[in-house]
Amino acid sequence: MFSRRNRRPTSPELAAAWECLDGGDVPGALRELRQVSSAPLGQVAAVVGRAAGAAGFDDLRKAATALAARPDRVRPLHDYGYACVERGVPYLAIPALREALRLAPGSAGTLRELVSAYEDEGRHRDAVDALLTHEDGLADWPDRYLLVFNAVLAGDLELARRQHARLPAPADDTWLGAWERQNRVLERAATAGPVSPLDHSDLRGWQYVMGGTVLGAMSPYGFDAGMAGRYAWLQDSYDQCLQGLLRLKAVLAAAEVRPRSVSLLPDRGSVILGLAASEVLGLPAEPFESGREDTVVIAYDLDETARADQGPGAIAQLFHRTPGQVLHEHASCWTDPPAVTADSVSLLHQSAVAPWGAGLRQGADGGVERGDADERPEAEIAAGIVGADPIPDEGDGQAPADSVEGLADFVSAVRGTWLQGDRARLRSSGPVASSRFV
Repeated sequence: MFSRRNRRPTSPELAAAWECLDGGDVPGALRELRQVSSAPLGQVAAVVGRAAGAAGFDDLRKAATALAARPDRVRPLHDYGYACVERGVPYLAIPALREALRLAPGSAGTLRELVSAYEDEGRHRDAVDALLTHEDGLADWPDRYLLVFNAVLAGDLELARRQHARLPAPADDTWLGAWERQNRVLERAATAGPVSPLDHSDLRGWQYVMGGTVLGAMSPYGFDAGMAGRYAWLQDSYDQCLQGLLRLKAVLAAAEVRPRSVSLLPDRGSVILGLAASEVLGLPAEPFESGREDTVVIAYDLDETARADQGPGAIAQLFHRTPGQVLHEHASCWTDPPAVTADSVSLLHQSAVAPWGAGLRQGADGGVERGDADERPEAEIAAGIVGADPIPDEGDGQAPADSVEGLADFVSAVRGTWLQGDRARLRSSGPVASSRFV
């Protein structure tokens, strides 16, 4: 299994990861391990154990050491897989849990742990297939619920509806919230289906089905080159902020929602955008209060809001809906979603710099350098948004048409299921895949 020198694994696939650890580069070793496809589990576990020891993850180190010693036993396979999921490396858990399930096909605990690992990796079709393979032994809660959940996220609404019809209401109150969310997901799918294809390129449709979010605009760049309507890195602009607010105005009109105020979340970006929204929507702006009804709560980036939160914070207060309240986020990170899911989002990105942030610019020598943040008063920057160009970027000419009229037609069709239930975090990118960049 190992060479004698430093117990180095003999599998060539593991050489690069081991060399990273020789140099003290644990993140690099984990990136290399993600590329491993056929190395023996015992050898992989030995590398993972060394990495875990260097990172101070004693639980994973012990589990990996046990698996390296006995890679043919169910208990070490399961325990190692569980520890990998808990430590945020589910891709390392999957081969071990699959093998454990092969050796003990009746183990509900191992099946659920494997499904959890697949979910964390966004491999919802694999989760569905694993559950269907063991369908005869599924408990309704949580197993059949998980089958419906993953079928939706894999884009298989027919299977989701068929299995949901077999799922009784939970006897345990612990599952009531999940049950109610799943009912709402399928209700949203029923209203979106007649006006949206809900195929593997329908980003707006699936954002609505999964989380109840109306996506205002899709990226006009790289649609057929892996992005499917999402942005990768974005240096945002006043123009895009204004365009997002104008689309929000169209969404509210199409949904026949008539707010009486704009609520300003406490972080600087949200105050700037909220003051601009007040002008665009023709509504008074007030500091956010959790109990205020009939208001549009404006966030530039809910992750930034969370970082600025004090005490219980606005984010926790936004999880449960107040009547007539609409939560709008301008720039939402799809690879690390915020703790609450907005009702309306202007655009989806992996990484973004706000127009007033320290963005990139051309330096005096012709090179690229990072500029200074705009420290002007919030109201002055907001005025720049209101006076920006409302005409969208035409992009690279490869993206599908994305008119305001088409957005309004979509919202008119789904308005009966919009603004319902809690705002649970949306952890998956769902059936529409986009390229990710480190």
